[in-house]
Amino acid sequence: MIDNHILAPVFIHLFSALLQLIAWRKTVSQRFISVGGSLLGLLLAIRLFDKVYENGILTMNASNWEAPFGIVFVADLLSVTLVLLTSIAGFAVSIFSSTGLNRQRMLYGYFPIFHFLLMGLNGAFLTGDIFNLYVWFEVIIISSFVLMTLGGRKAQLEGAVKYMAMNILASTFFLTGIGILYGITGTLNMADLSVKITQVQNQYLVGITACFFLIGFGIKSAVFPLYYWLPSSYHTPPSAVAATFGGLLTKVGIYAIIRVFSLLFAFDVFTQNLLMGMAVFTVITGAMGALIKTNIRRLFSYLIVCHIGFMIGGIAMFTKIALMGTIFYLIHDIVVKTNMFLIAGVIRQLRGTMDMKSLGGLYAEYPKISLLIALVLFSLVGIPPLSGFWPKIYLFQEAFTQQQYFFVAALMAGSFVTLYVIAKMWSEVFWKDVPKDVEVENKFEPLPLIRKILLILPVGILAAVTLYIGLDAETIIQLVDKISDQLIDTRPYVDAVLGKQN
Repeated sequence: MIDNHILAPVFIHLFSALLQLIAWRKTVSQRFISVGGSLLGLLLAIRLFDKVYENGILTMNASNWEAPFGIVFVADLLSVTLVLLTSIAGFAVSIFSSTGLNRQRMLYGYFPIFHFLLMGLNGAFLTGDIFNLYVWFEVIIISSFVLMTLGGRKAQLEGAVKYMAMNILASTFFLTGIGILYGITGTLNMADLSVKITQVQNQYLVGITACFFLIGFGIKSAVFPLYYWLPSSYHTPPSAVAATFGGLLTKVGIYAIIRVFSLLFAFDVFTQNLLMGMAVFTVITGAMGALIKTNIRRLFSYLIVCHIGFMIGGIAMFTKIALMGTIFYLIHDIVVKTNMFLIAGVIRQLRGTMDMKSLGGLYAEYPKISLLIALVLFSLVGIPPLSGFWPKIYLFQEAFTQQQYFFVAALMAGSFVTLYVIAKMWSEVFWKDVPKDVEVENKFEPLPLIRKILLILPVGILAAVTLYIGLDAETIIQLVDKISDQLIDTRPYVDAVLGKQN
């Protein structure tokens, strides 16, 4: 079904960014535009999700060029779910940014770049053209690089260099794969590629092309051994930026792997074993890194790596049950990881540091805020019946069915390490008394009430979403069941883009 409103979630962030460029020095106006634009983007995303859920896959041909000759945008359940999650996270971060950032960073252009980043994310999820996906990736990379360097501190610049170098390498592999793919098929439309790639006689070349995509998307997803740039860079920018990065950027790589390997490349034994090995080592290395960190954001950065391995393992098995666990975990992870970095920002605003050795006494001083944060921490760990618990059931079930015992062991190790480091963080930051012999740097005065509310409100919004995902898991299971069906049987996607006669 053709629908010309598919790009509404993209354009709203484009218009928001342009309005903020006009109001360049007016930071108060930029804050209102950001929150208003993000709220409108969320409403448009809800509308689009509802239409796709009720009516099926929607398409839009740019400039009325029929597929496969023009750029097509496709809204299936996977893409609109990720657009909705991006909009929820973006709305929460925009509220946090309105008070959690200093005015100097706002004057550097934080808000318009933030909306350009959200625009790029939504565009990447909705495109049906492989080269257009590369273009949206570049929009994301450029915007995220600017956000990471905003303020120009030494640590930020060091992290940005590592981040940019690895992403340029990823883009090089991605673009090379696109070039080979176009050379052997003569098309860039993903639905058309799904049909024509099976007709290529030299399937060995198709396998090599798949490796280019796997390396490119693997770097962007931060999988072993391509992950080291993430914990070296995500702790350097402001918490609002880190929240967007931690919740959304690596998930674009996961989405790209799912999309490309479900539509274009068949999972042979070699590819599955390679992905499974990467998943196991990603979980283990991420868990080991988290064990030794005392800085809250560095700890969360390694947990991102660890939990990326959970999803890569689900993709490697590529059955309906495994994909249900992967998609469910993807939904959970976007919301929780965004919230975790916002929580780190709240702690920084309250106490002036994120070093656990210098923290303590938060529960005694802020009991209500601490209990809200505890809910998010329990969800991250996967305490039943919260959101992190349900997808692991599917992943464990399928791993046992396929006798992937190394992955089972990695899942257990990653889960126990997550429990241990979060319990350690709770003890250090919330339970223990404030160390009397530690001088906290940048110690802030008690925050005004309105500012405190604006800092906690986005945490509460995302916590409510997390609670809904866990307590109404049946609804989420129905959603991921439909998404996994569309990923395994891609014919409806191809028919929606090319027509049923193809």
